Amino acid sequence: MPQSMPPFQEARVLVVGDVMLDRYYHGSATRISPEAPVPVVRVNNQEDRPGGAGNVALNIAALGGAATLVSVVGKDATAQDLSSRLAAAGVRCEFLESDDKPTITKLRVISQHQQLLRMDFEQAFDAADVAELPARFSAVLDTAQVVIISDYAKGALQDVPALIHAARAAGKPVIVDPKGSDFEKYRGATLITPNLLEFETVVGRCANEQELVDKGLALMTQLELEAILITRGESGMTLLRPDSPELHLPARAQEVFDVTGAGDTVISVLAASLAAGQGFAEATALANLAASLAVGKLGTAAISGPELRRALHNSQASGRGVMSAEQLSVAVQDAKAHGERIVFTNGCFDIIHAGHVGYLAEAKKLGDRLIVAINDDASVHRLKGAGRPINPVERRLAVLAGLEAVDWVVSFSEDTPENLLHALNPDILVKGGDYSIEQVVGGEYVLSYGGEVRSLEFLDNCSTSAIVEKMREG
Repeated sequence: MPQSMPPFQEARVLVVGDVMLDRYYHGSATRISPEAPVPVVRVNNQEDRPGGAGNVALNIAALGGAATLVSVVGKDATAQDLSSRLAAAGVRCEFLESDDKPTITKLRVISQHQQLLRMDFEQAFDAADVAELPARFSAVLDTAQVVIISDYAKGALQDVPALIHAARAAGKPVIVDPKGSDFEKYRGATLITPNLLEFETVVGRCANEQELVDKGLALMTQLELEAILITRGESGMTLLRPDSPELHLPARAQEVFDVTGAGDTVISVLAASLAAGQGFAEATALANLAASLAVGKLGTAAISGPELRRALHNSQASGRGVMSAEQLSVAVQDAKAHGERIVFTNGCFDIIHAGHVGYLAEAKKLGDRLIVAINDDASVHRLKGAGRPINPVERRLAVLAGLEAVDWVVSFSEDTPENLLHALNPDILVKGGDYSIEQVVGGEYVLSYGGEVRSLEFLDNCSTSAIVEKMREG
């Protein structure tokens, strides 16, 4: 469904957690050191950025929201630099200062957009350093609509349950970016955002989508949560809620340049969207889009409101891309729940030509969402013979996913897509070529539940087999 930008200027978010300074040394590396087999980097630029909970707060401010940050730093020049950078961006800083520990700093050496080295300067803060943090947190709690707990396990969060209890008692939703294998301390939060590795560290390996959902629901019950958002890298995100179908959003089609800070972007956009009045599903879709922008940048980088607005305008079809059969089933159920008509077509799509593109554009006009199911390599070989497919399934999936008319792409290993049709029950089944309705595989089943079957001819009289034969003659 179409989505609009929430009024981020109305969002007020309180961030509490581990703050750090991310420092980048940029330079050229044109020779190897005579002292050791390592590159010599001639540094020509230094760049400092707020990291950790600081990056979360900075992201909220960049969206146009009001961010307050509660954390602990050292009594040093790094802390002053960090505070001034955040304040300049509009973040209200409520920092405690440790007398004997430095502000956490992560130094990265970058050459030709590649990270060569990272050095961490840190000592974990202890209970004495953060003794006043709960009081500082409570003093500014009323200024916020939503609370973020950004846990990087650096010592700022000595008593997470107390912070959650205080926030929930004040009627504030609490969103947690968790760390470690002990999720019990996050009991009673509104939503947690583990990545897949963190999630499986707690619940055990998930062999399939259903197991992931079942274990997620069980964890929600155990910890008295309202939702879990699992970030899954190239597999996108999965939002779980006790009384709603699971929502899977595939990763946006984009080259991943640097995942540093992507989790900060997700939780900041999620919390700011909730504070601005959006629901879990809408906020998750927007966070997924923002994450695709973040991984395309080098290092920790805030996503601005105008930047996100442009991306939303350019791609309203959230949830597009390559999916597994299980993920697609969930996406189709959600689309049908929103009144969308599902169009399904299938084929080998070995060499994508103009006829395919035109045909798929015509198929999309028949409904709201277009699924393209393609035979995997083994089934193409069985159907087409030696030398086929020309392009492996991964490339065929990628090309189809990039077409404007296509919403979802899935592969299947059988010779026909009948199992997929039984699982998805599309509203319209379309086949390309000079097939009669009676000849369309799966057509009888689709008609049995009131669906439609259509046959569309390929434009320009193209065919992959003819193209392959011409190539062989050449």
